[in-house]
Amino acid sequence: MKKAHINLFYETLAKGNPEPKSELQYTNVYTLLVAVVLSAQATDKGVNKATEALFKIVETPNQMVELGEAKLKDYIKTIGLFNTKAKNVIKLSQMLVHEHGGEVPNDQAALEKLPGVGRKTANVVRNIYFQVPTIAVDTHIFRVGNRTGLAPGKNPLEVEKKLLKVTPKEWKLHAHHWLILHGRYICKARKPECTACPVIDYCAYKAKTL
Repeated sequence: MKKAHINLFYETLAKGNPEPKSELQYTNVYTLLVAVVLSAQATDKGVNKATEALFKIVETPNQMVELGEAKLKDYIKTIGLFNTKAKNVIKLSQMLVHEHGGEVPNDQAALEKLPGVGRKTANVVRNIYFQVPTIAVDTHIFRVGNRTGLAPGKNPLEVEKKLLKVTPKEWKLHAHHWLILHGRYICKARKPECTACPVIDYCAYKAKTL
């Protein structure tokens, strides 16, 4: 993507959605962390359906530990990989209790040490809750970064670093949400809806579906 077009690209996305929000439902930073962990290889809609009842009785790491792995599985059994995710959620909750006083730290390295929490999850939590201008690269953002020419890269880390480099400061806080929503609803994997794309004029994708 041409450098002159990058600001216009973000400006256009911002006009369409000035205050983008996560589609995951949560009540505090801890439930956000749990929701993001559960969302790996699952849809936000599916996670929200499973956590609606769970988050009515669990809002802290202590409450999750008291609930236990077996009962947690009953709440999240509709989510893919729920057995592994249940183990990770209990373990990360125990670590938060014993090592962080029951609080979710605003620290990338500390978050990444938690079971089931990788770079992407840590970036999402820090961006959404702590308002840190990080960009978490999932499959949608990886695709948008490469397809549009905004931030081409061979892997998520390459794309993340390029996005942080080329994204103007004024757009960095919400860039993650704009890009993920754009990838989810417009710049789809199999058949991008180029005719409905508000940023088509700035996109470098040669095989546009017109």
